[in-house]
Amino acid sequence: MTAMESTEPTAPTGPAEFTAEEAVPVLRVEDAAAVVAWYGRLGFVRQWEHRFEPGFPAFVEVARGGVRLFLSEHTGDARPGTLVHLRVRDVDPVASEFGVRVEDAPWAREVELRDPDGNRLRIGTPTE
Repeated sequence: MTAMESTEPTAPTGPAEFTAEEAVPVLRVEDAAAVVAWYGRLGFVRQWEHRFEPGFPAFVEVARGGVRLFLSEHTGDARPGTLVHLRVRDVDPVASEFGVRVEDAPWAREVELRDPDGNRLRIGTPTE
């Protein structure tokens, strides 16, 4: 079997009462306000911000449609350079906005962007 082939899904195991409804990536950032502005170029909007006290590190949620990201200034929350993959209907407007070239792969047409803190967003339109 190659990496491109799929297998039949297996029945879930584990506690029956555990039902995951959403996964929200946490990205480590140095300056949440600057990174929120950068994600605004992709249409993300700041939903809320939390600080334990003024001057403490920020923890921020940005969202666009049903996609949410947590941006954290807390050093232990995530590693710099995290990769998040986003599927979109049309990757071309993203490529145009950021002045990057679309790469054609067997599974998708993709671009890879880096936010101001080096976190990577691979944004793609599936080829099927």
